[in-house]
Amino acid sequence: VQLQASGGGLVQAGGSLRLSCAASGRSLSRGYMGWFRQAPGKEREFVAAIGWGGQGTLYADSVKGRFTISRDNAENTVYLQTNSLKPEDTGVYFCAARTGPGDISTTMKGYDFWGQGTLVTVSS
Repeated sequence: VQLQASGGGLVQAGGSLRLSCAASGRSLSRGYMGWFRQAPGKEREFVAAIGWGGQGTLYADSVKGRFTISRDNAENTVYLQTNSLKPEDTGVYFCAARTGPGDISTTMKGYDFWGQGTLVTVSS
């Protein structure tokens, strides 16, 4: 599976961005896709994920109520709508995918494929 992330940029605190991740190469009909982020000097952390096989959605507590993950089945694309952005949301956002069945994972080990990342910078 090849994953292409896009949509990052520079935004002021309180602003919004929509990140996209387009998947190609293999079916995701039973798997799931997610977003992780990595701030400078910190470990990569789970942000949100959505299932293709009825697993629903899952969010990190830090983004609940502000971020929304959705998917376009026809385009094999996942979106992350980020609202009310805060400076602590700054980081490189990576999309990831797992093609096999299973519950959505919040750890990096639960994903088989990774995109290149897109930078989100939130200024105060």
